[in-house]
Amino acid sequence: MSHAWGYAANNGPDKWSSDFPIADGPRQSPIDINPGLASYDGALKPLSLKYDPSTCLDILNNGHSFQVSFVDDSDCSVLSGGPVSGVYRLKQFHFHWGASDDRGSEHTVAGNKYPRRGKGHLHLVHWNTKYADFGEAAGKPDGLAVVGVFLQIGNENASLQKVLDAFGAIKTKGKQSPFKGFDPSTLLPARLDYWTYDGSLTTPPLLESVTWIVCKDAIAVSSAQMEKFRELLFSAEGEPECCMVDNYRPPQPLKGRQVRAFFK
Repeated sequence: MSHAWGYAANNGPDKWSSDFPIADGPRQSPIDINPGLASYDGALKPLSLKYDPSTCLDILNNGHSFQVSFVDDSDCSVLSGGPVSGVYRLKQFHFHWGASDDRGSEHTVAGNKYPRRGKGHLHLVHWNTKYADFGEAAGKPDGLAVVGVFLQIGNENASLQKVLDAFGAIKTKGKQSPFKGFDPSTLLPARLDYWTYDGSLTTPPLLESVTWIVCKDAIAVSSAQMEKFRELLFSAEGEPECCMVDNYRPPQPLKGRQVRAFFK
């Protein structure tokens, strides 16, 4: 059942296909990105991200990650351009991370110019407004657009710290707290060069409805900030404590898909 999936040995990614057969589908995510095999596409447009901090709603520990949700009933916080047509509204953002600073990213990049990277990964989830709502869009091949941003160990990230400061209220599964006025554009790299490909959600139900937009440039976070992620719990209040770590899916087969690059 959908409520039973997780990241442990008994319910982790290698077991998901038993409840979600699409796990073996033709456009599953994440993937390894090989820049040498990605093709530059001059028809790709610059990515436009316009976010209104007043649409920021709350922060939730959902037992798999934490997510920050946004009011999505207007075009105040939207994605346009890039590889998509039309307008996509921001629904939420969340992260994936490892048990230590040497792993944790969903999507990896390998090659001479781009060493394998990512100590964590930020996902900003948007839905196509040509559909009635997020639920309908999530079932359509062009329904969702997710911007992925790599985290690399470096200086402390002041914008991310505002998110981490809210963790005290959501340590355990199911905890939710108001989280107002946050501007997610402060978590983006200065340049929005990107790779793009047709993929899926990286968590069940693994729907193959995502246009992935993976930023080339990473953002810096400190090791101390990464440790704060690992203080969250998979477990609910009153249950044995289980630290929220390694909440990422391994790379999936490309299966003939093309990865395109906005940059040369």
